[in-house]
Amino acid sequence: MGYDTISAEDFGASLRGMGLNLLVRDVKGEVAFLETVFGMKAYQPTADFAIMTYGDQVFQLHSDGTYHANPLLALLPENPPRGAGIEIRLYDSDPEQACVKAEAVGATILQAPKDKPHGLREAYILCDNGYAWVPSRPI
Repeated sequence: MGYDTISAEDFGASLRGMGLNLLVRDVKGEVAFLETVFGMKAYQPTADFAIMTYGDQVFQLHSDGTYHANPLLALLPENPPRGAGIEIRLYDSDPEQACVKAEAVGATILQAPKDKPHGLREAYILCDNGYAWVPSRPI
């Protein structure tokens, strides 16, 4: 799909299954974090919106301001962590490499890479918006 040029209407109509949309204070800052730490790709990034891909997965970033008429905005905490209780798992990202890159951009390493009983080596990284990104690899 041509995410570089797709219209909002066509993009919305193309979405299927389960989707992920993160509300963030600074779309461009979150894009930079995701591209730097996890090698994601942003399409049509603006101050208000970006289409993001991680492998063949697609999700969206929206600025808080785009939700001015949405009741969800009133539920957002003033201070992070916004995403308390959700883990965004990235099964194709090396936890050690992600932590090195995350530290270089000032992200918070909530948990350093560790082997877990469920067969994955994983880390927990908090972005500036308070979301927990979990790079994981099989042990």
